[in-house]
Parts: sequence; structure tokens; C-alpha cells
Amino acid sequence: MVATVDQCRAAVLRLAERIATDKRAAGFDRTISAAVTDLGVVFHGRLRDGVLQEISTHPATDAVPAAQVRLELRGDDLLALASGRLSFVESWLTGRIRIQASLGDLLQLRKLL
Repeated sequence: MVATVDQCRAAVLRLAERIATDKRAAGFDRTISAAVTDLGVVFHGRLRDGVLQEISTHPATDAVPAAQVRLELRGDDLLALASGRLSFVESWLTGRIRIQASLGDLLQLRKLL
């Protein structure tokens, strides 16, 4: 099954809800983007104290605002990550998700996702 842009946006919102319930997200303030490579779309937002705000959707060909944490993954992997069928750490270690972030941000994300 190929994921749609609407399904991926819903998955981003599910991940945001999961993070919002995690007390470890307090004080974490970063801009985040998730490029869905097979759909050619980028979701961009700001994670502030566990709340994902200002979520916008951009075609990957457009100039997307710079983000402190950048993820690249396929739509199906985003859906699996949001549903809990895919482990964040396992997907990162196997290359299913590519991440550009500082080491500290990466360690924080590992706890939250």
C-alpha cells in the first residue's frame, strides 16, 4: 500500500499527540521537518514543550524553511512509525529513516519516538 499525503499528515499529528503526553518533551524546543521521499512532500513545524505547532506542508521542490531536526523517510514508514509498528531506533539504524540533527537532539528524539 502506498501512503497518501493526507495519511502522512494524520501520522504526523498522531506522533505529535504521542509526544505531547511525554513529560520528557518539556523544554525541548526545535524546528522539525519530515521529508516524505516517495510523495515529494515535506512537513515542517516547531516542537515546543511537547507541542508540535505551526505544521505546514510543502512540495519537496519548494524552498522549505530550515529545520534543526530533519527526517527523511518513505510514507509507509511514517505510517508504521506513528502506529507503533516500526521502532524509531531500528528504522534509523537500518537506514529506513535518515536523520540530520545534533547528537543531543537525536538522543532526545529517541526517547520521544
